[in-house]
Amino acid sequence: MKKLTLLITLLAFMAQTNFAQEDKFQWLEDVDSEKSLDWVENWNDKSLSILKNQPEYNSIFEKNLEIYNSTDRIADPSIYGNFIYNFWQDKEHERGIWRRTLLKNYLSDNPEWETVLDIDKLSEKDNEKYVFKGATGLYPDYKKFLVNLSKGGGDAVIIKEFDANTKTFIEDGFLVREAKGSANWIDENTLMVSTDFGNGMTTSGYPKQVKIWKRGTELKDAKLIFEGKEDDMGIWGYTLPTKNKTYSVVMRRTSFYSGSYAFIEKGKIITPELPEDISFSTIFNEQAIFELKSDWNTGIRTFKQGSVLSIYYNDLINGKKNFELVVEPDERSSITEISSTKNVLLVNMLNNVKSELYKYTWNVKWEKEKIDAPELGNISLGATDENSDNYFFYFTNFLEPSTLFNGNAKTGKFNKVKSLPSFFPTEKYKVQQYEATSTDGTKIPYFVVSSKSLKLDGTNPTLLYAYGGFEIPMLPSYNATTGTAWLEKGGVYVLANIRGGGEFGPKWHQAGLKAKRQIVYDDFHAVAENLIERKITSPKKLGIFGGSNGGLLVGVAFTQRPDLYNAVVCAVPLLDMKRYNKLLAGASWMAEYGDPDVPEQWEFIKKYSPYQNVKKEMKYPEVFFTTSTRDDRVHPGHARKMVAKMNDLGYKIYYFENTEGGHAGASTNDQRAQMYALIYSYLQMKLMN
Repeated sequence: MKKLTLLITLLAFMAQTNFAQEDKFQWLEDVDSEKSLDWVENWNDKSLSILKNQPEYNSIFEKNLEIYNSTDRIADPSIYGNFIYNFWQDKEHERGIWRRTLLKNYLSDNPEWETVLDIDKLSEKDNEKYVFKGATGLYPDYKKFLVNLSKGGGDAVIIKEFDANTKTFIEDGFLVREAKGSANWIDENTLMVSTDFGNGMTTSGYPKQVKIWKRGTELKDAKLIFEGKEDDMGIWGYTLPTKNKTYSVVMRRTSFYSGSYAFIEKGKIITPELPEDISFSTIFNEQAIFELKSDWNTGIRTFKQGSVLSIYYNDLINGKKNFELVVEPDERSSITEISSTKNVLLVNMLNNVKSELYKYTWNVKWEKEKIDAPELGNISLGATDENSDNYFFYFTNFLEPSTLFNGNAKTGKFNKVKSLPSFFPTEKYKVQQYEATSTDGTKIPYFVVSSKSLKLDGTNPTLLYAYGGFEIPMLPSYNATTGTAWLEKGGVYVLANIRGGGEFGPKWHQAGLKAKRQIVYDDFHAVAENLIERKITSPKKLGIFGGSNGGLLVGVAFTQRPDLYNAVVCAVPLLDMKRYNKLLAGASWMAEYGDPDVPEQWEFIKKYSPYQNVKKEMKYPEVFFTTSTRDDRVHPGHARKMVAKMNDLGYKIYYFENTEGGHAGASTNDQRAQMYALIYSYLQMKLMN
């Protein structure tokens, strides 16, 4: 009898710790195995044969391609010395060209562009599917760059030294092999490099060492200046060049939201005493600018969570604590961006999920002035010039296409550079902001974009989008594809500002961390229920869409509340929360979700993990999963295994895996056009037909 009792206890323990549950689909985590890729090809063929044959697919695809290839798009500017640089993709340049023009030409009606680097030609020459991932210029004349190239769109990049005058990669120049790393200029002959130096990366797949590399020497012989631990999230070194000094910074992240900052002075590492969750923004006029994620008592005074602080750099590295308050948001506001020009610190704020732009100048104390930018929408800061007060910013909302403005930060004056054309008749639609009440009584705001003639009868096809993680706010923006493929077809679009995001500052994000994660999903369900209560829609007509962490969100949503949703687009998702920390960058997100290898934390994670909670004989919607073979951030195994398991349980699902594209899911305009044609064809099939 004792043996039987012991056996029962052991079996119960194994079940509780998940040891008894063999993952028979784990083989799909082998990304490039022949067996896995055959499985992907079969599912792609099966799903595309249905989705591409939907009545609207071809027209949506062609319209998407017209939008993405439109020459009326804004050429997003980057300021490097006297030039405006821009990366551009269109029908003739599938993988894109990196090009430049003078500022005065850029501001003209028809700027003449000079191609600096053709990614299509480079891809053909090297027989690689390159994706341009940006470049770092050598201050102050920007004649040389460190160009970042990804193979297929993943986060890992090759870094090559490039001569902007000859428009060629420099033979025997700096070259950093493919890794999730970075390199920055200290001077023309010296780099600060964070990469895989041959001794491995952190468990999250990021660099654990920073070295200074001199021209003419081997990278392996570069001087080590900082080394972290294998279980750190990652270590990155970077530089901030100014007229009088190039500042060298090392950022050590022990987790996604904690770590430390070190500054290099005369070859020595100086690590100021700062809160482990503080965020260093920039150096402005010899002052270091920080953002607080929690309250902080410096010993001199207490600063509140969400505040922006400043301190003279020399005081900082000498251990002083004489911080000054730049701005302190209130309960319904937060900081979304900080940038600077020669004389002005620009602060972009949210007030009840609507943007406001402010300029701050230092004159013994900080002086604040609101810039008379457009209101009731989303402002995002663009390029700034460290040698003048010239800067760019964008404005958009659900019904106003993005407009680029060029301004003088010191005077506050600005002029419109270009507006995107509208691809659908926005005058027919309206935007309303509502609130839903979550399970703990918190009011959760959300936006509804609909026809002005909307009838509240519960029959409106409605698409609900949210993210709910990593302090990333979801803001109003114009989306031509959503307008043409959804709103014009009679659909309603909803954007929810659930907790986990950054709409109301760090506290809004921290309310949904780790053991408190369920509240994020409760917020989402509450918005769905509120839409139904208002008769904007009904469960039969309600679809949901989320990507990455948002893919986890909608995965939880349909497994917890299948009664609320009839269509689910689950893109590049996390789904297996038992193994997420062992796959690619997953270990870096344990500060967000918790550690599934710790029994106490697995207790709360397992309650919502979609892969573990999908069950037999439930009335789940027919989910559409998408991912990318070359996603090296969120492992494609999440989506693959969920599809295999649901299929094994007898559920009908759809699946598409793009063979490149990285975490974005697509690399070219043609791929983007196809992806969203598939998504909206699926949504129309499920909610409109």
